[in-house]
Amino acid sequence: MLAWMKRVIISEWEPVQRVIPDSQNRIEATLKELADDEACCLIITTGGTGPALRDVTPEATEAVCDKILPGFGELMRQESLKFVPTAILSRQTAGIRGKSLIINLPGKPSAIDDCLNAVFPAVPYCIDLIQGSFLETDPGQCQIFRPKKT
Repeated sequence: MLAWMKRVIISEWEPVQRVIPDSQNRIEATLKELADDEACCLIITTGGTGPALRDVTPEATEAVCDKILPGFGELMRQESLKFVPTAILSRQTAGIRGKSLIINLPGKPSAIDDCLNAVFPAVPYCIDLIQGSFLETDPGQCQIFRPKKT
């Protein structure tokens, strides 16, 4: 995921990484820290989106978000279904906490890239709408959408 971001985002940015266990309380606390204390405009999680008992990332995300954006999960599942029929088991989601967009991605590296390719064209504009940092991408890597200014 980090390699994808470094390849695509051309704005100045600095990753803030955390590796944490599959604990809903720990995930919630970390998401709050990244959004509220670190002021990350984009928070991306990987893994913990399946049906296993330990998979609680969507629950943690929904618990800390002010708004849920179900279209992200819908598009990621739709894209993943092109590659694997078990994509229907995935529970990716996204939401807003303050000025942070939180996106839950699957844990499999190839699925991460597939999902980022699908949803990232809408990410910079979403971050604009919540008054986050201005993100620009390499147009050869990702064609983002922003409405034309009138």
